[in-house]
Amino acid sequence: MDDGTIDGLDELRSRLTSEQYRVCCEAGTEAPFTGRYWDCKRAGTYCCVCCGAELFASTAKFDSGTGWPSFSQPSEVDAVRAVEDDSHGMRRMEARCQQCQAHLGHVFPDGPEPTGLRYCINSAALDLRSADTDG
Repeated sequence: MDDGTIDGLDELRSRLTSEQYRVCCEAGTEAPFTGRYWDCKRAGTYCCVCCGAELFASTAKFDSGTGWPSFSQPSEVDAVRAVEDDSHGMRRMEARCQQCQAHLGHVFPDGPEPTGLRYCINSAALDLRSADTDG
């Protein structure tokens, strides 16, 4: 989707929690240290809560001290799309799901090696598929 809009908003509104909808479809941000995955240590794959696309491997997750799940890189190069975001008087890079364009969070250039990037992602945008389960 080149215009950055999400298809199926009515379906998402009925399926997602109000917080998930606010974050993913209205570019909201959850409060730090409140999301279910900010300090999660379980192994698995973090997927988009809207479309199920695989976004981040737990092996790329690190403790950034910010209160949000942080990752050094997506699971695949093209899994996450970075888009300029000039909202709130700041210049940032917004992270969106490449498959459905859901808002995930932001990307900052202060992460660990090897990428030097910090994908700061809202827990509300993620669904963890544990490595020890089939789904």
